[in-house]
Amino acid sequence: MAESGTVRYALFDALVTVTIDRPPHNVLDIALMQELNGALDRASRESTAKVLMITAAGGKVFSAGVDVMDHTPDKVVQMIEVFHGILKRLMVFPLPTVAAVNGSAFGGGCELAIACDMVVAAEGAKLGQPEIKLGVFPPIAAILMPRILPLPRVMEMLLGGNPIGAREAFELGMVNRVFAREAFERECREFVAQFLSLSRVALLYTKKAIREAAGKPFFEALFNVEQIYLKELMATHDAVEGLNSFMEKRKPVWLDR
Repeated sequence: MAESGTVRYALFDALVTVTIDRPPHNVLDIALMQELNGALDRASRESTAKVLMITAAGGKVFSAGVDVMDHTPDKVVQMIEVFHGILKRLMVFPLPTVAAVNGSAFGGGCELAIACDMVVAAEGAKLGQPEIKLGVFPPIAAILMPRILPLPRVMEMLLGGNPIGAREAFELGMVNRVFAREAFERECREFVAQFLSLSRVALLYTKKAIREAAGKPFFEALFNVEQIYLKELMATHDAVEGLNSFMEKRKPVWLDR
């Protein structure tokens, strides 16, 4: 494990864990966000990784969002560039990503969470975008939330600025699982374990297919996904191994390339 200022990075058993460590509220300032960008770049190059998990130190606040001091006219352009760099990296990250929201996530902290493929949250955590109360709006949430939540609920959250609890977020489909706070770390490990036992290659191409199909007309999406399946996935050892192991009634041995 290596530690770098306010961002901790670890790779263990094919899981990359990136931890925001700026207590007590894990506020995202420009320097920390630059570290996050570096951590995501590093994670994307890990040849043995299967899952990326983003979490935070402490137990009450995942992140209170981007530092208000970095929203001032002299810093806002750099702030947007650096913060949106994180989200752009997550949008193209090749492996499954999980936000482990161990406490409340507001503003940029909430946007960071929903930019991941999956979100697990601690019981009692709140998620929301309070930017409207400061006279601004959250650009990333304005794009991503309507893809996840019913539009009337998005309107209420972004125009009103009030948070929702983890349970309601789960019911709306914004959160995959809600875990008891006292068992959160263990439950997170068990959640990601389902992916870590699978073929890295299969995870890569499945995520690629989902992205390729998103938002496209059915027949265009089908053609593109067929090409990924036939020309890319089926050319790998793991696809053949997985099918053969099933027919031979044995456990597969993944080559992961």
